[in-house]
Amino acid sequence: MTLTEARGLVSMTDGAQVHWQALGDTTRLPAVVLLHGGPGLPDYLDAIAPMVADLAPVYRYDQRGTGRSPWQGRHSLVRHVEDLAELLDAWELSEAVLIGHSYGTGLASRFCLRHSDRVHAVLLMCGPFVGDWRTEERAERGRRMSAAQQQRLRELEELPERTEEQEVELLTLAWFADHSDPGRGWRWAAEGARRRRPVNWAMNAELGAEGRADPLDGHLAELRARPPVRAELLGGVDDPRPVSALESLALRLARPLTRQGGSTTVHGFVANRGPQKTANSFTNTPFVMDIVAGQQG
Repeated sequence: MTLTEARGLVSMTDGAQVHWQALGDTTRLPAVVLLHGGPGLPDYLDAIAPMVADLAPVYRYDQRGTGRSPWQGRHSLVRHVEDLAELLDAWELSEAVLIGHSYGTGLASRFCLRHSDRVHAVLLMCGPFVGDWRTEERAERGRRMSAAQQQRLRELEELPERTEEQEVELLTLAWFADHSDPGRGWRWAAEGARRRRPVNWAMNAELGAEGRADPLDGHLAELRARPPVRAELLGGVDDPRPVSALESLALRLARPLTRQGGSTTVHGFVANRGPQKTANSFTNTPFVMDIVAGQQG
């Protein structure tokens, strides 16, 4: 079946231009919005959209300052939340199913805090991580990287400017340990380092600093009190970021957690299994089956 594609630019109230794409029949409800991670990366969830688009229309977009959404000004978490609200207005959606990955889970969570009436359901893939999870993550990355790789990564991070090849090398070193299999991880990371570009490092620094100053940890009681009808978490058991942190979050939010296991998971995604097996793994999760597929008329 051929899926309908659409794309466009939406002007935000502050003048930013946000590029979006839709796949599937946009007259069907509920619609799904994919929220990519980073922060500072362009949208990379193109492989996920077709897995759901025959069940529900799927919207995704380059967050301002990334990809085809140019922006030279400051970044704030509130502004990124309002970007999503303005996009829903432009798409004429009163509400949507939000599926966030990595940083996108924090964006989805903060959107729930400000616009809970516009969230039909939410799936948080590999995040948000709360509490002191970075200590365990750093230790696990240290086990997956050689001393020489760790040293080279530090050298590249300290450079005031990097060439194109140095940037690709830095991202490959930073990302390959997301995969529990070093060989597969290196190939996956090297491919992503050339495709998920350019990285907006200023955006990454600004939103990272704001997130540390106002972490979601302090909003969990409110988030639990004002959730959408359906909210679930999904985590990869072999992610260097500890799944125990997601287990703790699921308990604090009183929401279920699905664990994706095996050496084929990359930061919560199922990888290197072929398109059909990957699609089946994702679309057969209880969330997608119950919320996306189950409510189509």
